[in-house]
Amino acid sequence: MTRVVDVSNSASLELSEYVLEPLRKDEEFILYRGQHRNQVDAPSVLLLAPVSTHPALESLKRMEHEYSLRAELDLSWAVRPLALSQLNGQTMLVLENPGGEPLDRLIQGPMEMTQFLRFAVGLATALNRLHKRGLIHKDIKPPNVLVNSATGEVWLMGFGIASRLPREHQWPEPPEFIAGTLPYMAPEQTGRMNRSIDSRSDLYAFGVTLYEMLTGRLPTTCRRCPIVFRAKKSVEVLEKSTVRNALQQLWRN
Repeated sequence: MTRVVDVSNSASLELSEYVLEPLRKDEEFILYRGQHRNQVDAPSVLLLAPVSTHPALESLKRMEHEYSLRAELDLSWAVRPLALSQLNGQTMLVLENPGGEPLDRLIQGPMEMTQFLRFAVGLATALNRLHKRGLIHKDIKPPNVLVNSATGEVWLMGFGIASRLPREHQWPEPPEFIAGTLPYMAPEQTGRMNRSIDSRSDLYAFGVTLYEMLTGRLPTTCRRCPIVFRAKKSVEVLEKSTVRNALQQLWRN
């Protein structure tokens, strides 16, 4: 496992001395793995930075919120923030690097069953520990899951909209203002249902993630996001044989 160091109270972390390798990118953030260019034995770190050089205030708030949760996260199941730092005038969130890679990089089609089961159990365990801390993630999806293919270890990340409340009510908002990722989002997170958000909302996203791992595709397609609100009422289910085979192998293991 990659050695990590807590730099949250250190002013000596010079990000300019790190070589950055992009791991994933979406419309809002890009995740890098940073390795010190001169010190081979120096621990590597993860760096989360806004894609835009002039990020929206909401993006910066999400990074600050994730950093504020650092004391409540454990490296055994989560990627912990270490520091908010600056590189070339841009705010970056420095995180521990436990090793591994984002889960979405491994989903190129239906996942091999043994690998699927290892990651599924690891992800379920991480979610259980998160919820025992009284936290709701609210954005579970493969890009926010770090996995180690060699060991089967799983870590959650992407806590920018996580909630400390055991329950939270989501008021109706236009789709473009809803926090989270629509294809993985529980119906109550859209504010279109008279239900509070709680740990079961994460379990909904967990189920969508398992579906994607098993089939290589999402149960719904978000070409036009408003369609998702209607599609949630008739989400596809996995073929019975696929579920049965997965459960039988999980039972045998």
